[in-house]
Amino acid sequence: MTTASTNVSPQDVLDDLEYRGLVYQVTNRDHLSKKLNEERVVLYCGFDPTADSLHIGNLLAILTLRRFQLAGHVPIALVGGGTGLIGDPSGRSTERTLNGPDTVAAWSNRLKNQLSRFLDFEARPNAAKLVSNYDWLGQLDLISFLRDVGKHFTVNYMLAKDSVDSRLAQGISFTEFSYMIMQAYDYRKLHADHGCSLQIGGSDQWGNITAGLDLIGKMGGGDAYGMTMPLVTKSDGKKFGKSESGAIWLDRNKTTAYQFYQFWINTDDADVIRFLKYFTFLNRTEIEALEEELRTNPEQRVAQKTLAREVTRIVHGQGAVDTAEKVTLSLFSGDVSQLGEEELIEAMQDMASAEIGEADEAPLIDLLVASGLAPSKRQARQDIESGAVYVNGHKQSGIETVIGRDQRLFGKYVILRRGKKNYAGVTFR
Repeated sequence: MTTASTNVSPQDVLDDLEYRGLVYQVTNRDHLSKKLNEERVVLYCGFDPTADSLHIGNLLAILTLRRFQLAGHVPIALVGGGTGLIGDPSGRSTERTLNGPDTVAAWSNRLKNQLSRFLDFEARPNAAKLVSNYDWLGQLDLISFLRDVGKHFTVNYMLAKDSVDSRLAQGISFTEFSYMIMQAYDYRKLHADHGCSLQIGGSDQWGNITAGLDLIGKMGGGDAYGMTMPLVTKSDGKKFGKSESGAIWLDRNKTTAYQFYQFWINTDDADVIRFLKYFTFLNRTEIEALEEELRTNPEQRVAQKTLAREVTRIVHGQGAVDTAEKVTLSLFSGDVSQLGEEELIEAMQDMASAEIGEADEAPLIDLLVASGLAPSKRQARQDIESGAVYVNGHKQSGIETVIGRDQRLFGKYVILRRGKKNYAGVTFR
């Protein structure tokens, strides 16, 4: 994983997290700080396989694990192969749809592969670890679990947790009600087997994390802490991690590197410095310089370009940054002929699109309507006559224009543009 200015000393890690706004809640802050300063701490964060890929909502936790590792500590990434069969009620107003064991197992393996891109499993002496809680939850029998673990939780205690209390009006199944105990058992298991003394997670996990601390205290005790990070929000109130095409995934096959890059470069001025702190490894001096640049030259969008470049590099590598910037420049200039076929296909994923049956030629007006760039043939004619329509970067002026085979890129693609920013890709089958 390539980052900038990544080294943080063990003495600085909690201060650095607080500077970045990454500490929302923490137990025994001063004691935890002392422990982090004096010894190598084992910590963990859990990721349930609710889809076949992680998304940028998970990225904050992943990168926080990485920050701890760079400071000399030992991160454990826990994939919820067991809890993923149950469903976490935290942050939800309705019951989750239960997925089958084969699906959860397949998704768990996908998540393991993704997490391996962000954490260093070879570093010595603080190599990261990757575990699945199915390995121990799947071995439990009901009676033993209820006698040995369930007895430590009163119903009153569980009802007081936000993740349960917020669901009482709509109803919550016993299945999801039991999730808290299972996550608490995860922490106790990692504490006993790996010496794990810190669990981190999003702020909606606070109830589950503190339940784990309570269980550790009741089943033998020991040094243990919890910390949550804020749930990421956008200043305009819109949900973070969503684009017009849907969720922003860490899987390049679900969200292309170009789409990923574009999501970050379109960050609002009001959010960009906060996101630089959250999602990059730039140090305080570098971030403050970008903050000053934003204040004095906001139109240059240097902070946004840096954010997009850094996060895309972390998730997809430098090659993806180069491709995304090449595609961005080509679309901005209108000269798409310089793109390779794979780059062109990637650019088209973020455009309106249309597929046309095999034909020697097609009227430009029809292509504008089919692709959605014009709502009607009448509007298409007006756009062409006004000089607002481009084909593969070249301005068109005739309403009778037809697009022949010789104008197709790689024999099958045409890029249409109306105005400065409205693009569509047409594929001839």
